Amino acid sequence: MKTTAEAGAESTILPYYTGLNGVDLTTNTLFAHLLWLTMGVVALAVLGVRLAERLKRRHGRASTTQWRWTPSFKKHLLYAPLFIKRHNREFRPLPSLNWGTLPSRPYAILLTVYLALNVAALLVLRLNRGNANGYAVMAELRGRSGTLAVANMVPLVVLAGRNNPLIRLLGISFDSYNMLHRWLGRLAVVHIVIHVACWMEVASADGGLRHAFALVSRRGGLFLTSGMAGAMAAVVLLLLSVAPFRHAFYETFLNLHILLALAVLSTTWIHCASAEIDRGLPQLPWIIAIVLIWLMERVARVARTVWLHWPKGIASLALCEALPGQITRLTVQLPRFIEVKPGTHAFLRIWGVDFWQSHPFSIAWVHHHHHHHHVHSPNGRRLLGPYKSSDRSEAVTLLTFLVRARDGATRKLLDEAGRDEKGVRLLVTMEGPYAGSHDLGSYRHLVLIAASTGITHQLSYVKPLLEGCNAVRRLLLCWIIRDREWIEWVRPYIDAISRMPGSEHVVSFQVFITRHHGVSVGDTATMPLVRLRSGRPDVARLVEDEVSRAGGDMCVSVCGAGALADDVREAVRAVQGRRVVVDFIEECFTW
Repeated sequence: MKTTAEAGAESTILPYYTGLNGVDLTTNTLFAHLLWLTMGVVALAVLGVRLAERLKRRHGRASTTQWRWTPSFKKHLLYAPLFIKRHNREFRPLPSLNWGTLPSRPYAILLTVYLALNVAALLVLRLNRGNANGYAVMAELRGRSGTLAVANMVPLVVLAGRNNPLIRLLGISFDSYNMLHRWLGRLAVVHIVIHVACWMEVASADGGLRHAFALVSRRGGLFLTSGMAGAMAAVVLLLLSVAPFRHAFYETFLNLHILLALAVLSTTWIHCASAEIDRGLPQLPWIIAIVLIWLMERVARVARTVWLHWPKGIASLALCEALPGQITRLTVQLPRFIEVKPGTHAFLRIWGVDFWQSHPFSIAWVHHHHHHHHVHSPNGRRLLGPYKSSDRSEAVTLLTFLVRARDGATRKLLDEAGRDEKGVRLLVTMEGPYAGSHDLGSYRHLVLIAASTGITHQLSYVKPLLEGCNAVRRLLLCWIIRDREWIEWVRPYIDAISRMPGSEHVVSFQVFITRHHGVSVGDTATMPLVRLRSGRPDVARLVEDEVSRAGGDMCVSVCGAGALADDVREAVRAVQGRRVVVDFIEECFTW
């Protein structure tokens, strides 16, 4: 085999589509390490910020001071949309056609820098050093693009995992990692296409397209066949991942996505291992590490699920109740004490409905009680039993989810729950909980805004904040719903909160009813903490009013439709630089 220098001096075609002839291994590895280093530097920078935040929380966060440049940094970068306002509001040229959302400004900058590094890596070729042999340049580009494809697969797989340790370590949501995962996937497929195109160009120049296809199908052996099969699987995976198909047929997309991803990983492994080179291609250890990471993450999921339900098997009973507004309330009983942080979600497999589908749902309410107590529905029956933290060995955990019926499994679940007005019991396999990286207990003033089922995320914070020792002195929860009867979704939990000591001095619920048909508004006798309002809230004025009465650090959190989230983001940016520190948290799931 020729060295890079020897191959570069050749003027023939044949050497440049076989082996590593013309491939610059040193520079390829250098650029792969540079990509990983870039991500590592960004991760360390974010970690430094998180550590500073934790240190500040440890010393109390009731101050109104911050660095002079912080408000401008938040307004123009950290909380800024890509352009003027739009970020999580979806692009829908037609009601049934969803083209997804725009990244925020900081993520757009990160993606631009990372994409620029990838493009620069492709352009640094020996052509710029006086190499006149075009086929040698194509060989070098083939090697570079193939190396970058595998290099990008490393963070691609790491960021896709539900058990990604960086979620908790860096305090970045799974949704953000999912967005990065999509862009890394697109980038990896582009590199794969360039890799194949460069080989095809040189091979067909030596004997035509028929010669190139003959090498792939018959004479090229496992090396070329696996490479071409993996490339085809990657292209199909990319085409099926476009936003309209992904949103319209998510369950089908998810299953195909996993199968095609496995095909790409396995064929890449075979491609690297079957090369006629001692110990395979240099990227073989990388792809082995990628597959091991993927397998370990899957094993962690299984182990976590078994532990949750042990010793009851791999599933637990859940009470499923049909509620107004096409909602099913699931109350899952786990046979052990589980520490569940607010703001978490779990993946549920519902037996008898669709066991093969695993859907993520936010955990709205957590309650622990003893084994000898009966499981009760929230409808008119006791929620809070005598539980002591010292009794964890004898406790079980009740988790409540609110599931909106759409198509597929969620619709089947609602139909099943509606068979009995008292609810039905189904076996549920739960995996999780995940996320829960935001600690709101260090703020003096909290404004939690939700729309529709977004209440599940925001409601999960209220009980722990009232039970714990923290800095919160005012908590305003604003909930936007279409019909008044939707209050029944959370009435048992509002009642439970109102019975908690001190709740009347801290918590305030404002429910905005957009479809107002003459129902009374104002305070409610049955729910003293709740004030009903008609119409949609003026988010900007609401945030302004809360800032004016804040006595310390304030956090505004939103969980709802993209348009609402963008309105809240704009309102928070507008009050930066006022007399108090105002932070912003957006909770969403854009798949």
